[in-house]
Amino acid sequence: MIKARLGQDLDATVHRLFPFLFHRPLDPNLLSLIGVLVSLLGAWAFYEGSMRLGALLILGGGFFDLVDGVVARHNGTSSAFGAFLDSSLDRLVDMALLLGILMGYARHDELGLAWLAGLCLVATVMVSYTKARAESIVPGFKGGILERAERIVILVAGALFGLMPLALGVVAAGSVVTAGQRIALAQRSMRDLDPDGAPADEGAAPRQGAPAIDSTPTRRETP
Repeated sequence: MIKARLGQDLDATVHRLFPFLFHRPLDPNLLSLIGVLVSLLGAWAFYEGSMRLGALLILGGGFFDLVDGVVARHNGTSSAFGAFLDSSLDRLVDMALLLGILMGYARHDELGLAWLAGLCLVATVMVSYTKARAESIVPGFKGGILERAERIVILVAGALFGLMPLALGVVAAGSVVTAGQRIALAQRSMRDLDPDGAPADEGAAPRQGAPAIDSTPTRRETP
């Protein structure tokens, strides 16, 4: 949702607010890696119980994740591998943040909240996986109410304002709904690929006429 609203205005906004990023060529993949390292420090802060520090570190890591694609497009260095790396690192950060929260609650014997963080972790992985798997068959597949940007904003807000249990509940419920939406959308989108109604073998290559490769975008997108 957030990404869709920003749309093409993102590049212009980043150019206007952070012109120093474009004074000399920067490696967008290096920016992605720096962002991951900063975000992993945020995950450790969550584990230690420093929620506000963790939130600030996540915002710092998110800055690098926001601008890496803009820098790549500005320098003409956008690539399929860059999009793949960016998306893969996003998954790492997502899991690390929720794992940090889970372990932080567990070490203080708040097992109910630890289980809730675990539900968030499983649900967010399913949100990402359902999109990635659908895209391998239906290029350009989109859908779902709670994407990564919304999840991060909710968790950061929960950490900053002392409302992490509420934030986890919202993320868990929203992610379960989003995964369900994507499964339903995938079923409708793929119905035309199997007109005979025969079930496809799990993990098998798409039948003739269906796309056989992952439609990884050259611009950086995150499920």
